[in-house]
Amino acid sequence: MNAEGNGRCGRGRRRSERIIRGETGYSCLSPMCGGENPGSVVLRPDEIEVLRLVDLLGMQQEEAAQAMGISRKTLWRDLHEARKKVAGAIVNGHAILIEGCSQNGGRRCGFGRRSPD
Repeated sequence: MNAEGNGRCGRGRRRSERIIRGETGYSCLSPMCGGENPGSVVLRPDEIEVLRLVDLLGMQQEEAAQAMGISRKTLWRDLHEARKKVAGAIVNGHAILIEGCSQNGGRRCGFGRRSPD
């Protein structure tokens, strides 16, 4: 969400709502060894959910998209961005922050919606 709080991430269309069923028990991951942390990346709750469904649970993209209430193309885009962020953080030794973390200014995801179950 941008500074105006309108749900847009830069130019383009408004982000569609996602159904997020899984929650992490943590808000930040950081390298344990090495020198000073050179930076960080922020993962949105919907990016965590898409990684969980596809990479952890092994769902097909079509099935995961249906579970999140989004199109397969939107899921693919979110998955691609999340994987790119995680890979960059691992390779470059950056901390991974989960959006909404108190250390990250307490920003909340304005795009997710909780499932009824």
